[in-house]
Amino acid sequence: MKTRELFQEVKISALVIVALAILVCGFYPLIVWGVAQVAFPFQTNGSLIERRGQVVGSALIAQNFSSPQYFHPRPSAAGDTGYDGTSSGGSNLGPLSQKLIDQVKERIAAYRAENHLTPDTPIPADAVTCSASGLDPHISLRNAALQAARVGAARGLSPEQIKQQIENCVDGPGLDFLGEPGVNVLRLNLALDASASTSNGR
Repeated sequence: MKTRELFQEVKISALVIVALAILVCGFYPLIVWGVAQVAFPFQTNGSLIERRGQVVGSALIAQNFSSPQYFHPRPSAAGDTGYDGTSSGGSNLGPLSQKLIDQVKERIAAYRAENHLTPDTPIPADAVTCSASGLDPHISLRNAALQAARVGAARGLSPEQIKQQIENCVDGPGLDFLGEPGVNVLRLNLALDASASTSNGR
């Protein structure tokens, strides 16, 4: 191949690379971002939840609630103290790990104690085990139901009022068939606080 032909081939290849880089790394992401901003603005911007004009969290990331008047999320192994949004991850403990077995036993005892449950009450797995991400924002319907009496007593709400709030914060399975319905803990706790503020303002 002559030198002139070689340079021509290199020139064509370089132009194709530049054109593809502009298309794939520039125009395509920009178009996808624009469509998402129009069609799904809430999800595109992180599913952020605001309260009184201030961002208080994301519907996709769990936060730690420990007070009796709040529903508690599932345990977290994300970060040194859990619920660290910058350190998503599970405990990586296998089902035969004695450390995991001991943790689950302790969590079951604590869960029963704080929710005033009898020793023979079955405890849902999500109440005593961490999710793979450590930041799962949902708890199971059974988990929420077992916490309802404690939260209702702490807030002076009837079982019917608590049940209604739970039902309002249920998210269905992904694509309507992947997984099980779950209760978004942050949304639920914020709804309870908003309800209390409305009642106190009357």
